[in-house]
Amino acid sequence: QVELVESGGGSVQPGGSLRLSCQVSGDSFLGYCVSWWRQIPGKEREGVAAHYPGGGSTNYADSVKGRATITQDSGKNTVYLQVDSLNPDDAGMYFCAARRGRVCGLSRDTIYNYWGQGTQVTVSS
Repeated sequence: QVELVESGGGSVQPGGSLRLSCQVSGDSFLGYCVSWWRQIPGKEREGVAAHYPGGGSTNYADSVKGRATITQDSGKNTVYLQVDSLNPDDAGMYFCAARRGRVCGLSRDTIYNYWGQGTQVTVSS
């Protein structure tokens, strides 16, 4: 059973940075696409970034392109999402999701089979 655990959320001032972690357990993450989604109450989940650890390909949403970086630690089976120059629009609950295979879309969250419990990000002064 694949399980995902996010960490690293918190409260950050505008202009600051945050690094979120998604630790994958139950299987090697090299065969999965691992993605990040953001949700604000009352709105649908929005894809932020997706990464295929086995091949290194990464997609970013336009809202974070140029400000976000995904990295991985294969020894820890963990994917990291760093977002710089945070603004209030970046706030929300961030979820890590995974699916087997190299297809890493950000348009439909229904393609992902495994989800973490989420970590809250607040951006305010």
